[in-house]
Amino acid sequence: MKTFREILQKAEADRVAIGHFNVSDFTLVKAVFSAAQEVKVPVIIGASEGERKFFGTRQLAAVVKSLREEFDWPIYLNADHTHSLESALEAAKAGFDSVVFDLSALPVEENIRRTRKAIEELKSINPAILIEGEIGDIGTGSEIHKQINTHDPILTTPAEARQFVEATGIDVLAPAVGNAHGMVQSMVEGETKKHLRIDRIREIKAATEVFLTLHGGSGTADADLKQSIDAGINIVHINTELRIAWRRGLEEGLAKEKSEVVPYKILPVAVSSVQEVVRSRLKLFNKMP
Repeated sequence: MKTFREILQKAEADRVAIGHFNVSDFTLVKAVFSAAQEVKVPVIIGASEGERKFFGTRQLAAVVKSLREEFDWPIYLNADHTHSLESALEAAKAGFDSVVFDLSALPVEENIRRTRKAIEELKSINPAILIEGEIGDIGTGSEIHKQINTHDPILTTPAEARQFVEATGIDVLAPAVGNAHGMVQSMVEGETKKHLRIDRIREIKAATEVFLTLHGGSGTADADLKQSIDAGINIVHINTELRIAWRRGLEEGLAKEKSEVVPYKILPVAVSSVQEVVRSRLKLFNKMP
C-alpha cells in the first residue's frame, strides 16, 4: 500500500482532496470505511485527544490496521488536534500515520519552538510519520455553537504561513482561511453555509508549497470546498456533520423498535446515516458526480 505521503502527492497531482473523518467508536469507523470502499477512494480516520481517550489510542490503531490489512485498502490514521508532546508520542508509538500537533493557542514563537522539538522526537520513532502544524484561530469543538467567528482578523497571512513552515519543517499546514470548527443551528438546518477565502488559500499555498489541511469543513458551501481544493487544499476535515448524522440515525433506530435492546439491531441505522454523509463528501472531494 502507498504511504500517506504518496497518497497526498497523488491527490495534489490529481487536484482532489482526501477526506478526513473523525471517529469515537466502531459505529463511525464502520460507516467511514464502508463509504470509502463504496466510492473507491483513500480515506483518513481521525481522532482527537478526547476521541482517542474514549476509544483507546492503541485500540483504534489496531482496528484501522486490521481493516487495512484484511481489505488491502488505503485507510490512514491521524491523531487530530494533539496539544501535548506526551499524547503525540503515544499516537506515534501506536502506529498513527500522522499527528496534528496543535499549539495554535500559544504565541507564534513558542508554537514554532515546541513544534520543531516535537517533530524531532516523533520522526525519531517513525521517520515516515507526517506532522501537521496549525496557525491562526479556527475556534474549538466540533459541536453546535451559538455563533461562529470567521472574520478577516483571524485569517492566517501568507507571510506567517511561510515563516512557520520554514522554521518548523512541518509536512502539513492547517491555516485559518475563513474556516471554523463546529456549526451553528442555521447550518444544521441548511439555511446558511460557511464561506472560505479562496484567494487566501491560493496565496498560502504559493508561499509555503506544502500540503494544506482544511479544518472545520462541516457546514461549508459545496462550491467553496471545490474551489478550496483547486486552490491547494489537500485534506478536508469533517466531524460535526458526522456527529449530527450519528445522533439522528441512533434516534431513528431507537424509535423504530421502542422495546429493542440489542445494539446490533439498533445501530445499523446510525451506520447508514453517517455513511450517507461520508459518501457524499468523498464524492465531492474527489470531483465525482
